Amino acid sequence: MFSIFKKKRFLSDAENKRIVEALKATELHTSGEIRIFIESRNPLVSTLERAMSVFFELQMEKTQQRNAVLLYIAVKDKEVALFGDEGIHQQVGHEFWNQQVQQMVSLFKENNLTDGIVKCLDEVGKVLVEKFPYQEGLDKNELPDEIVFGN
Repeated sequence: MFSIFKKKRFLSDAENKRIVEALKATELHTSGEIRIFIESRNPLVSTLERAMSVFFELQMEKTQQRNAVLLYIAVKDKEVALFGDEGIHQQVGHEFWNQQVQQMVSLFKENNLTDGIVKCLDEVGKVLVEKFPYQEGLDKNELPDEIVFGN
């Protein structure tokens, strides 16, 4: 069965490519993992609860060092959250996540969704590189490097 309604695209092909390339470049230097989940609307009340739910649905807690980070965006609800697993969260705390979200929101308000995401990847990546540097022969890419799109 197919839908007669065309699903709205949140990003152009070029924007998607730019974000995925930034994601891959970041992960080359760290054992940490980052995933991006974008959907139209948040079906839950709390943005952070939704981010946590998606994090576990994507089985991101299964990384060896518990250093995965999820960037969650609900486009129409204008919601964004970062959720880091216990390994990275213990290193950076709530203030770091809040600061990154605020930076993204300021760029999103200027209609710079892609720039906001890329900037966030860069900032989160710097911390992951510092706290969880890549170790030749020991680290592997544990999670897919692609944007996950919800409804």
